[in-house]
Amino acid sequence: MSANKNNRQPAQTVDVPDYQVKYANLLLYGSWLGIAVLAITFAMYVFGVVPAYINPADMPQYWSMQSTEYLDAVGLHGGWEWLTLLGSGDFINFLGIAFLAGLTVIGYIILLLPAFIKKKDNAFTAIVITEILVLVLAASGILGSGGH
Repeated sequence: MSANKNNRQPAQTVDVPDYQVKYANLLLYGSWLGIAVLAITFAMYVFGVVPAYINPADMPQYWSMQSTEYLDAVGLHGGWEWLTLLGSGDFINFLGIAFLAGLTVIGYIILLLPAFIKKKDNAFTAIVITEILVLVLAASGILGSGGH
């Protein structure tokens, strides 16, 4: 009996829950939006549309420094201070980075958590709540980590 390419079995279909499709779409389109924000804000910085906090010509003198030395040299404190510097071209691109980093938490809060609560799936509800808490706590810097 020879293998015939025309006698293939039909592809099996898989039922994917609606919340999974929505979460995947959030990550897909959200990622592209975040990348667009990164590109636009980087262009604003490079072309001087928004003035930089640190003159780009001065940057080479900081390249060899440890991060703590750099922060001291330029008068920054780290952590969430970047939020106060969004008017500077070299910090405005942090918006895209923060958005991309937050997509998972956004999806968990607006899509996955309500879906698992509605399904009365207590195990997955607890897992999602735990993941949200861990990610938010890590990003907050409360434990001395994250939020750099």
